[in-house]
Amino acid sequence: MELHTDRLLLREFVSADWPAVLAYQRDPRYLQFYEWTDRTAGDAQRFVQMFIEQQEEQPRRKFQLAVVLKATGQLIGNCGIRNASASAHEADIGYELSPDHWGHGYATEAVRAIVQFGFAELKVHRIGAWCIADNVASVRVLEKIGLKLEGRLRDKEYFNGRWWDTLMYGLLENDWHD
Repeated sequence: MELHTDRLLLREFVSADWPAVLAYQRDPRYLQFYEWTDRTAGDAQRFVQMFIEQQEEQPRRKFQLAVVLKATGQLIGNCGIRNASASAHEADIGYELSPDHWGHGYATEAVRAIVQFGFAELKVHRIGAWCIADNVASVRVLEKIGLKLEGRLRDKEYFNGRWWDTLMYGLLENDWHD
């Protein structure tokens, strides 16, 4: 499966992708909003393998795709959509991007493509997402796409020695204007 945007290719993961994933997941800027304090080669290999195994699921419910720059072929992150079941009318999205590529609109471009896929191909009625409240860049991505803030869960996540609030977002197919 592939999705194309002006600047990006969203494609299935392959085993050889793990070094690129490890490169950005080891970055301290990336780790700021994750429970991990470090990532190893084994961690990245297992992470990529999980997505490869999801490709074989029948019926398929999880589509986590590698985000690749069309101009260079460089893998710079991942973006995906997940259904709780094959007959679910709701899905959630998730994404991460190499900190070296933050601030260029790539996350927004990738998320827009995955949301379009969710509504057009998966025929879901609602798409949800959550993020750490302090992750202002992720909040901006969700809001640019049109997701609406639906709630704040106080002290929902604990990592890096502190509690973090999470924000819950949602978008209905009737409100999607791509």
